[in-house]
Amino acid sequence: MASFLYKLGRLAFRRRRLVALLWVALLALAGFGAASAPTATSSSFSIPGTEAQKAFDLLEERFPGGSADGATARVVFKAPADAKMTDAEPKAVVTDAITALKSGSDQIASVSDPYTAQAVSQDGSTAYVSVTYKVNSMELTDADRDSLEKTGETARESGLTVEIGGDALQAMPHTGAGEIIGVIIAGVVLVITFGSLVAAGLPLLTAIIGVGIGISTITALASVLDLGTTTSTLAMMIGLAVGIDYALFIVSRYRAELAEGREHEEAAGRAVGTAGSAVVFAGLTVVIALVGLAVVNIPMLSKMGFAAAGTVVIAVLIALTLIPALLGFAGNKVLGRKARKGLPASEKPNAGTRWARFVLRRPVTVLLVAVAGLAAVAVPAASLQVGLPDDGSQPVSTTQRQAYDLLSDGFGPGFNGPLMVVVDGDKAAADRTIEIVKDLPGTAAVTPATPNKAGDTSMITVIPKDRPSSAATEDLVHDIRAESGDDVYVTGATAMNIDFSEKMNDALVPYLALVVGLAFLLLMLVFRSILVPLKAALGFLLSVVAALGAVVAVFQWGWLGSVFGVEQTGPIMSMMPIFMIGVVFGLAMDYEVFLVTRMREAYVHGERPGEAIVTGFRHGARVVSAAAVIMIAVFAGFIGSSEQMVKMIGFGLAIAVVFDAFVVRMAIVPAVLALLGHKAWWLPRWLDRILPNVDVEGEKLHKQLADEPGSGGPDEDRELVRV
Repeated sequence: MASFLYKLGRLAFRRRRLVALLWVALLALAGFGAASAPTATSSSFSIPGTEAQKAFDLLEERFPGGSADGATARVVFKAPADAKMTDAEPKAVVTDAITALKSGSDQIASVSDPYTAQAVSQDGSTAYVSVTYKVNSMELTDADRDSLEKTGETARESGLTVEIGGDALQAMPHTGAGEIIGVIIAGVVLVITFGSLVAAGLPLLTAIIGVGIGISTITALASVLDLGTTTSTLAMMIGLAVGIDYALFIVSRYRAELAEGREHEEAAGRAVGTAGSAVVFAGLTVVIALVGLAVVNIPMLSKMGFAAAGTVVIAVLIALTLIPALLGFAGNKVLGRKARKGLPASEKPNAGTRWARFVLRRPVTVLLVAVAGLAAVAVPAASLQVGLPDDGSQPVSTTQRQAYDLLSDGFGPGFNGPLMVVVDGDKAAADRTIEIVKDLPGTAAVTPATPNKAGDTSMITVIPKDRPSSAATEDLVHDIRAESGDDVYVTGATAMNIDFSEKMNDALVPYLALVVGLAFLLLMLVFRSILVPLKAALGFLLSVVAALGAVVAVFQWGWLGSVFGVEQTGPIMSMMPIFMIGVVFGLAMDYEVFLVTRMREAYVHGERPGEAIVTGFRHGARVVSAAAVIMIAVFAGFIGSSEQMVKMIGFGLAIAVVFDAFVVRMAIVPAVLALLGHKAWWLPRWLDRILPNVDVEGEKLHKQLADEPGSGGPDEDRELVRV
């Protein structure tokens, strides 16, 4: 592989104008496709195989046009202290609001009257209007939401307290500030790392081009492939992360080759042949992690994984072709100011060298401190409770949260998460179900059954005693399913969230086994070792569990909650563990492959195990640290979001990169390798014969080039120079 990539790098360098033109053309083509493609609707959210989904499918069949999965809203009215909602004036305000709601949007399926639907609290202080839409929340237009909000504003003018809850006001969180902050910090870090604006600009430029092509392609295909509006979010985050990382690795190796006296084209070829090999295998591990999301069997997640994986493939191709082409245009400007002036490099050991030597002197101490520290942080993960956020987790300043609180105060917390029980049977079956559900300990109220026209299916609304995300409500859902028989199904947003969380939990172990297992085999090919891939996988698991522990401590227990703007503690978002595993695993293997490949390269070329560790850190520590700081900045930019879910993702990914890059890769990895010595690179002979030699460290390439005239001499004669 190294030989092929070497030739590819030299070809891209020589044909740089053509290569650059091709990538610009691809970007323009993807942009044109995105601009001319029909507007995509939201991808339908389904959870195949769950009872909640079966109930929705049954409702679609037996209650045609009933908008079972349509968006909902609750307009909550609270009278002043000296009045009641049953008084004439408040009643008139509610009646006007109902009329305005019906005429404000053609997507509204039904609007209830609280005075006929028993939606007035016992003390008369609070009432609510239920609004059902024909389409789901992601398909509502801004005009539909504006009409809903305007109705609330008009009603407030009468002196009533009016707040609006439900998923109708749920829109995709506006991102942009986080990415901008991350890119700015990335630029600063790259300038400090390289000492050159040109070298710093290349990774940013190519990452933006790659993300632009990826996101534009997703947008262009969204309508055809039923890709929802959320699909591009993960692709953007991952594409930006790996795009900067991979370009950073290639540029760094190119500068090192120039510092050793290579000609520019030769340096580009060698950089792509060596660091490019690491990029290919790092990219493959990320693709495995993202495509592996398909094991969860939730179509939306599968599409997000495939789309993000496609963006990673684009990032790899750009690193292997566009980067060497742009390096051809940059010339010596890619070097730092001292190198351009021909000043000798400092002989003083850099920070990576000093740290590696420190670890080699005290490997046991470093290993014990690092493992004990991560284990301590991981302790809260044992108390992990998963669920999906509801309006109760919104900031207290939002109308959704205030509506949630008004309903809880006026009717009880269970009114914020009613359960929809679907009975596949006649009226007698529905009546039996109602009697069973009434006697369950978690039930607060049960409404009369609503049959369909044929009389063979009924809907029953059950109000739990506790809030939607509580363990008691989850128990109630399980109790109804266990006690009511096979022809009774529980669905609704709350039941759907519970089923979603359970499906994610069930998929966690198979997903881990798939991702870690395949990556172990891949790393075994890269490093020609059994213990190095095993150490990489165990270290990754330790960093992820520690990150989950930190997330539980902050967002579930409330520790340091005020620092990170956590206003309401609660269960951790159910997709968080798998999401963190997929994203962090990809980035962790990036750092592992780049750092340890350089050690393996030095070891193969004759250095002793300890010397190889120092060489790997001399050339790789600064680059890996810079890549990690950039990713931390990108992810941390999302912590400031008002959306609890986005805030949690940003914090979780940022802290996971901190643990994995700076504790696992920078401390545990060199300590373990130092203790293992030559055994780290041991591979049974029979396995060595079976495994194909992909030559990631470029051993065959170096031998081949050493025999060619004008190659710069054998590799063994080169002096390693710090860049």
